[in-house]
Amino acid sequence: MPDIRVSAAVIVDDRGRALVVRKRGTTRFMQPGGKPEPGESAAATLIRELDEELSLQIVEADLTPLGTFVSAAANEPDHRVIADAFALRARPDDVVVQAELAELRWLEPGDWTSVPLAPLSTEHLLPIAWT
Repeated sequence: MPDIRVSAAVIVDDRGRALVVRKRGTTRFMQPGGKPEPGESAAATLIRELDEELSLQIVEADLTPLGTFVSAAANEPDHRVIADAFALRARPDDVVVQAELAELRWLEPGDWTSVPLAPLSTEHLLPIAWT
């Protein structure tokens, strides 16, 4: 099974809600983030992706490393995603949908059913967000 390496952000607001996003042309929501460019660290990837996708400007000191997680890829059949995940806090007013994103949602703690979610989100990242 081919691997897709990504960096992912577990973003929570002051009310404990977790941010999930959906890319254009897809149905599942997931944590924001993306694939590294050649030579880019996991943290640098996430800083760049959050700026590109959400106009969220952060520095590495804003990120708390959570570890590396593996799940089935949401949008690429017969692939698995290997995600270096980081936690951070943001306010809803700080994020704006742009680039390849179609929409975002702030999920209340324990909301597993209001939107279709990626396996990585349900298996690993949302449980961390809501602990």
